[in-house]
Amino acid sequence: MKIEFDKSKTLCLTGHRPKGLPWGYNENDSKCILFKNSCKKIFVSAIEFGITNFITGMAQGFDMLGTELLIELKKVYKHIKIVAVIPCKNQEIKWNETYKIRYRNILKHCDKQIILNETYTPTCMNDRNKFMVDNSAYCVACYNGKPSGTKNTILYAKKTGVKVKILNPNEINSTY
Repeated sequence: MKIEFDKSKTLCLTGHRPKGLPWGYNENDSKCILFKNSCKKIFVSAIEFGITNFITGMAQGFDMLGTELLIELKKVYKHIKIVAVIPCKNQEIKWNETYKIRYRNILKHCDKQIILNETYTPTCMNDRNKFMVDNSAYCVACYNGKPSGTKNTILYAKKTGVKVKILNPNEINSTY
């Protein structure tokens, strides 16, 4: 399965879940606010560079945070497209109600949803990450330097020639 977009104009998001972020679930933390501002600047730069398509894996943490920033930017940059690549149907089923509502709201704003598996499998998250990389020329990664699925995705992206911009949430400043 491939996305019908021009790969050379496509960027995917990968990153840690809340437990891998210095602010955890508290997105009102000043570190998170600084981080979001930095992400927004990077997304605007990418759009102005010519990126028109953004792929998100829709996991809690960076994926959802970044996608919400893109939805906000879409109000100004109406031509950009957001594709949600969902590892398995009902991926949010065990999440708390707040995250389920947030997840469904984000999906309403995505231009396309691709569900890779009908049910959860031990490899579905990794399959999702590879799918996103295989359909992108660029990747923005929220990575804290520790072994994780994010690290594996970065390594795969670099191996396949995808250009990667790493944002370390532990080294936040206003000039990424």
